[in-house]
Amino acid sequence: MKLRVAVLTISDRSSRGEREDLSGPALVDRVEAAGWEVGRVDIIPDDLQIIQATLSLWADSAAFDVILTTGGTGFAPRDLTPEATNAVIERYAPGLVEAMRAKSLTITPHAMLSRAVAGIRKRSIIINLPGSPKAALENLEVVLSVLPHAVRLLIDDPRAEDGHRMSV
Repeated sequence: MKLRVAVLTISDRSSRGEREDLSGPALVDRVEAAGWEVGRVDIIPDDLQIIQATLSLWADSAAFDVILTTGGTGFAPRDLTPEATNAVIERYAPGLVEAMRAKSLTITPHAMLSRAVAGIRKRSIIINLPGSPKAALENLEVVLSVLPHAVRLLIDDPRAEDGHRMSV
């Protein structure tokens, strides 16, 4: 299944052109290497309303199966990505972030400081990833293999359960 993905970098400095965005392009490269289509890439500031509006617009457009955010998931005062995501999702997908955090904890104890969230709005899965390129890619790798199945379930594809039925 070829997923349609959007990548949203959330960073005050990158949105102002003061720092190059390395995470967004790294995610785009990995998504394309998986054979999926990247339909939208943008950089916005750490602003609650702008994040909410962008996530809502992208999810409501029905143009993307998966929306990946990078940045704004830590403890800094302007790290508001989880709050914005919580405000727009309709259902939580806690297993995705639980798996990402568990794997990340094998790499660094700082993983327990992640406040990332994942959830569903309409027929899009929104996943918060860390702002560092290395951590964003490590976290994406954890969930990459389940995303096609998750999207099939979300769009109510009759083939979603193929391979899950027990033979009698």
